[in-house]
Amino acid sequence: MISKRRKIQYLFVLILIIMTAFAEVLSLGAIIPFLGVLISPDKVFEIETFQVVWIFFGITSSNQILLPVTIFFTLGAFVSGGFRLGLLFLSSRLSYAVGADISIEIYRRTLYQPYSLHVSRNSADVISGITAKANGVVAYVLQPLLTLVSSILLLVIISIGLVALDPIVTTVAFTLFGLIYLIIALQAKKKLLRDGQIAAHSQTILQKSLQEGLGAIRDVILDGTQKFYLNLYSKADIPYRRALGNSQFTSSSPRYSVEAIGIMVMAIFAYQLSKSSDSLLSIIPLLGSLAMGAQRLLPILQQSYTAWAYLKIGKSTLSDVIQLLDQPFHISEFDNSSNSVSPYVINLDSSIVLKNISFRYAEDLPLVIENISLNIEKGKRVGFIGKTGSGKSTLVDIIMGLLPPTSGEFLVDGQVVQSTNVGSWQKNIAHVPQSIYLSDSTISENIAFGIPAEEIDLSRVQEAARKAQISEHIESLKHGYNTIVGERGIRLSGGQRQRIGIARALYKKASVIVFDEATSALDNETEKAVMDSIDGLGAELTILMIAHRLSTVENCDMIVRLEDGKIVEQKGFGKDF
Repeated sequence: MISKRRKIQYLFVLILIIMTAFAEVLSLGAIIPFLGVLISPDKVFEIETFQVVWIFFGITSSNQILLPVTIFFTLGAFVSGGFRLGLLFLSSRLSYAVGADISIEIYRRTLYQPYSLHVSRNSADVISGITAKANGVVAYVLQPLLTLVSSILLLVIISIGLVALDPIVTTVAFTLFGLIYLIIALQAKKKLLRDGQIAAHSQTILQKSLQEGLGAIRDVILDGTQKFYLNLYSKADIPYRRALGNSQFTSSSPRYSVEAIGIMVMAIFAYQLSKSSDSLLSIIPLLGSLAMGAQRLLPILQQSYTAWAYLKIGKSTLSDVIQLLDQPFHISEFDNSSNSVSPYVINLDSSIVLKNISFRYAEDLPLVIENISLNIEKGKRVGFIGKTGSGKSTLVDIIMGLLPPTSGEFLVDGQVVQSTNVGSWQKNIAHVPQSIYLSDSTISENIAFGIPAEEIDLSRVQEAARKAQISEHIESLKHGYNTIVGERGIRLSGGQRQRIGIARALYKKASVIVFDEATSALDNETEKAVMDSIDGLGAELTILMIAHRLSTVENCDMIVRLEDGKIVEQKGFGKDF
């Protein structure tokens, strides 16, 4: 999952963590000479180890050492702070970059799943995984993991430096604080896991309630069901916020009690040193170094604990994300690409043939399509009629390659359509549904749907609009083909939206166009106008029409009527049912 580039970046961050740890030790080491010079410069000047340094800088008396030691101490603090700032910047950027990689990869794998999988699961699960849960992996897994690694390295290296100053006090203090955090962690483990599971589960419910409430806003307003959807949302949102709040408290609260204990330990240690030492001034540098070390260690211990707590919280979210990342590619990325040339090319030159086709959605479910055989010649118009649930839409989904038949053969020009070549076959097909999906963009972008704006062929858009008999209306608008249609095409009438759908199919230059009850939601006059547009399409196109009413398909070359997944009548043009 993680690319080679990201692995190199993580290695670089690890090196920076080690350098930051040594910079911390450097800044701590500079405290003793700095405090010593402030308190007793003569004694520091007489230390044998520092004589080489004084000679190098040309220092001849104790009065001259305060400035260079101050500069050294200040420089150490700035270097340490700079490394910490750089580590924070790079680790944050890297975590969110990997989060983007995860989100994109989930979406990519989801888009390449078969149609049968999409219709069998709730889209809220996927949307929540791509957005909220991918962000959760960044906040509760990736960043805490980097923080935990850096904190452990910093703790080890700083502790080694403090042990060099006073091994007994450092060992006792580190053991004491470590045991406190360990006890807290053991007590909080189950609670953090439970809160994480509640948060992960609630995210999906929140997404689902928002989709349902806003997606059916017209019915919600008309039926007055606002309270129902608000209640549905609040039942998921309140536990979600409470779980996050509890997790935040559990992960942050130890800091305050541990800091108080740390101050107490330092006070006791200072008291004991003062009692055992003849000169209080002589122990101040050591106390200062140990105090500064504690000031560094306690926040790092807290960071380690918080990072561990976040990892526990994010365990359920990470599990959900991994499941989405484990989705196999059922549709070949190469075969499905609009710009690629597949080695398995299928073009409709002769006929579409179904041989004893049967289909069921799952092994434990009944057959939806049963033993259907059909021959559709190129350039013909075929109408499929039947009651709701008769199987007509499922049959056409099989013809479009969206659903693989459970048994039987589906052939185009004698070539069996299967997983290796279905993407090539689908390049020949355009689909015009009952409800055309229109994005909140220009008319030209909606006709050339899925094509980047800079790559749209405007002359091809205009030709498609002309054939769909909507060019006159578009060109009468102030901004023409650059007119924004509004969300879901709200600024267009029903008939205009259907014509945009037809123009979209024509822009694709498909050889097969499927009209899936494309006029059933229109009034009679608008339906007639749209049907005139369909009837005016070129004779080289193969057109499949799904309809409830016989009148909608009366001009088709062949009409197929289905009942209970079987063909009960099949007649050609000019013959009555």
